[in-house]
Amino acid sequence: MLLTEYRPFQVDRKLVEASIKKNKPLTVTGVLQRANAKNQNERVYPKDILAREMRSYMEGPVAEKRALGELDHPESSVVNLNNVSHNILKMWWEGDDLKGAVQILETPSGKILKSLFDAGITLGISSRGLGSVKELYKESAVEVQEDFELICFDFVSNPSTHGAFLRPMTESVNKTKQNNYLKVNKIITSILCDDGKCRILP
Repeated sequence: MLLTEYRPFQVDRKLVEASIKKNKPLTVTGVLQRANAKNQNERVYPKDILAREMRSYMEGPVAEKRALGELDHPESSVVNLNNVSHNILKMWWEGDDLKGAVQILETPSGKILKSLFDAGITLGISSRGLGSVKELYKESAVEVQEDFELICFDFVSNPSTHGAFLRPMTESVNKTKQNNYLKVNKIITSILCDDGKCRILP
């Protein structure tokens, strides 16, 4: 089973602005995942399992500079290189919080991601992995089991609005959310059409 988790990811706007102004690579830090706590998907990740996967990820993809993630979540267990936007540089624990340093890449999706950060758009970080879960009836939750395998971390739209990135607007959406979506569309269009000719990403 494909398991995905969402967390809000806060970024220092001044850091983003300085990176863009100096035309330098942008690296951001934040909480990637939380152990031993029921999340909004009613799922609990035991710390020993998450720590095992963190070590494996650090020794493999991170050490080999291929800890890549995508912009928005695909329904796949494979990282699509056409949509790669960032690379995880390192990870560490602060209590039950798994934190990480993430380098935003100069790919088409990475440029979109950097522009979204610069515009102050709230994004989330989302882990993607494979595994099974066990029902915890007393806690009204499910627990991730020993067969869990971490695949990557993706940047996604605001975790409070799952799957709502670039969704057509309805009358029930408030004006603030409308303005956020218009901002996102404007940013993406300006990047894809920066030479006066719009192009479709593969």
